[in-house]
Amino acid sequence: MRKRLVSDLEDQGFTFAADQVIPPTYTDKSCIRNMYLAERQRFIAEKEQLLHRLERRALPYFAKGSEVTPASVHPRIELVKSRLQSDIFRYACLLWSIPVSSGYGRRMRFLIFDEANEKLIGVLGLADPVYCLAVRDSWIGWGNDDKRRRLWHVMDAYVLGAVLPYNFLLGGKLVAMLATSNEVRECFVDRYEGRPSGILKLVRDPHLVLLTTTSAMGRSSMLNRLKRNGEPIWASLGMTLGWGHFHLGNGQFEAIADFMRQESPEVFSSYKYGGGPSWKLRVIRSCLRELEIPATALQHGIKREVFAAPLCTNWKGFLREGKESPEFFDRSVGDLMSFFRERWLLPRAHRDSRYKDVVHRDILRQVRAKT
Repeated sequence: MRKRLVSDLEDQGFTFAADQVIPPTYTDKSCIRNMYLAERQRFIAEKEQLLHRLERRALPYFAKGSEVTPASVHPRIELVKSRLQSDIFRYACLLWSIPVSSGYGRRMRFLIFDEANEKLIGVLGLADPVYCLAVRDSWIGWGNDDKRRRLWHVMDAYVLGAVLPYNFLLGGKLVAMLATSNEVRECFVDRYEGRPSGILKLVRDPHLVLLTTTSAMGRSSMLNRLKRNGEPIWASLGMTLGWGHFHLGNGQFEAIADFMRQESPEVFSSYKYGGGPSWKLRVIRSCLRELEIPATALQHGIKREVFAAPLCTNWKGFLREGKESPEFFDRSVGDLMSFFRERWLLPRAHRDSRYKDVVHRDILRQVRAKT
């Protein structure tokens, strides 16, 4: 097992020196994409039958460039409930150059359709946020007890963006704006009102007051300049330190879990949901210790930008103390779209006509890209 992990890390550009593992140097975003390439290729190879099914069912809901009229774009948010909606969402996520997580704990998946042609603009996935995120906790001003009580009112956008051809029209900005809409908050209320939380089993008022997200590859041009009426919708909180375990994917975690199950069953069985942050991360850390591989193997070196989008004016007081009722921003889909159309959509359509040339073959090629 040790030889396998060391070999895989070295193949990705990691070097072993004395008592540490040194991550590769990333000169641009293409280097980061290459880090994820093996995992994408493995998925395509192992899920060929699934991929054919998703293509057959989902592809008709993707627009050709000839079907998009920028001045007529009108978004509709749909909460994923049916098998067909789920297939469309899953297929859309394959267009990302990095593997998309399925999220953790609570999950809400949304499809954004263009009512003008009933084609997909983009997708939004919300899930439980990670518990330990220093840059977020410092920005809010959280102590551990306050965070434990009120992290429930935060959701993380684990996938957020537009698909072809709407990405050429800055559709990612539209999806990022719609994530903060009244309609998304109302879906949260419908889903979680009266339901006890998964770990503490508490029934809370169903107030969604803050969204977070983390860029996949360094700084995000999509979110950094996303403002409405001069105010940022998403605030940049800073950069992560470049630690995690995505580079130990490509089938490695399954092997790590099997190894720990056999070599340290008492340790493996003690790791379960609700027992602390990131079950998968703790399994990997224990495996590295068992194999005498330095813990710095978990430092992949890719620093990601962390963003947050408050959904009410008094979000900080609510999350710190929980004494106030949230005073939510009034952001309807229609109002957000009107602003997006004039600020970004029509000017981009005038300057960049690449969206017109998109055909379904381009979508198939992007999903199955080998590089």
